[in-house]
Amino acid sequence: MSSLVYAAFLASAWLLAYTFVVYPLGIWLLARLRPLPIDKHSATPTVSVIMVVREGALHIQAKLANLSTLNYPRSQLQIIVACDGCRDGTPRLARLFKDRRVRVLEFHEPLGRAACLNRAVAAAQGEVLLFTDVRPTLAPIALRELVANLADPRVGIASGELLYTDSHSGFAQGIDTYWRYEKGLRLAESQSGSTIGVSSALYAMRRLQYEPLPPETMLDDVLVPMRVIASRRRVVFEPRALAWDRLVQLPEEDRPRRIYNAAGHCQLIGLAPWLLSPQDNPLWLRFVSHKLLRLAAPWLLLGMALTSALLVRRHLLCTATLALLVAGAGLVAMGRLQPGLTRWLPVRLAITFFYLNLFAAQAVMGIARQRDAQPW
Repeated sequence: MSSLVYAAFLASAWLLAYTFVVYPLGIWLLARLRPLPIDKHSATPTVSVIMVVREGALHIQAKLANLSTLNYPRSQLQIIVACDGCRDGTPRLARLFKDRRVRVLEFHEPLGRAACLNRAVAAAQGEVLLFTDVRPTLAPIALRELVANLADPRVGIASGELLYTDSHSGFAQGIDTYWRYEKGLRLAESQSGSTIGVSSALYAMRRLQYEPLPPETMLDDVLVPMRVIASRRRVVFEPRALAWDRLVQLPEEDRPRRIYNAAGHCQLIGLAPWLLSPQDNPLWLRFVSHKLLRLAAPWLLLGMALTSALLVRRHLLCTATLALLVAGAGLVAMGRLQPGLTRWLPVRLAITFFYLNLFAAQAVMGIARQRDAQPW
């Protein structure tokens, strides 16, 4: 029995190490040793900016003003604002913005993000689609940088870099650190082939390559790029195409988005089971390593904790592991009891890791209980 428990301990520990250390390091080395170049060059095809908004009155006019600063020929740009059941006057404020390029699609009853995207794309006239959200601010050069990547016929999607501002609290600073780690991984994936997923804040693709999404889709920013990858085109990360957004300061504020995101990854498996097939998904290993194993991380941590506790007196490795887990739990407790301690890097990272895994576990449990999730 102890040998089986030890095998379970080793499996849990290895999968955790692989997910957060071995896989990122392997991708980084691959990007350095065998980088795949992109044939970028300047181009100005017609572009339709697609923005789906729900209750965006506080941001819509500032966003439209921001889009008007894009360093791109005005005659080549169309802006489509899809208002999904807005009750706060967003459609009226969008129409008040004095720009003939802006077209407002108003849906009086909520359809969900994916359904609105489908209708907005159907109304688009541009050769290229630029997807963005209502809150992020885009750099003037962002669109040109993304379009330059699409000049390479092997590239199907170009995603920009999202930068966070206002990281005042320890939790926000921890999330910012985690996001830097995530962006480094995406860049390495891009340099060595394709990244898995994009940021909904800023990405571009050719209109003819967009396939309508199932209306219930929660994560269009994963399903759309994975479809492009399945068509044997690359999804690349462009660090010069910048967008800025504000960070939330407290875990309670971040919880709904994190749970939604984790639940969306679970939903993807039902919507697109081909993602789990090495024959149908050209980047099966990257998808499993980057996306699915992170959902399993809370349960792997739990398994490692239980098995190391059972074998604490039999194996030195289990003893050391349990000591590290207890120390990590102590740092989390310190950070929760004394928020000021999150200014200390080890406490900040422990708190962030704890909450990200807690929210992922809550999402999986919600899916298991068959709670309906709204497609937004």
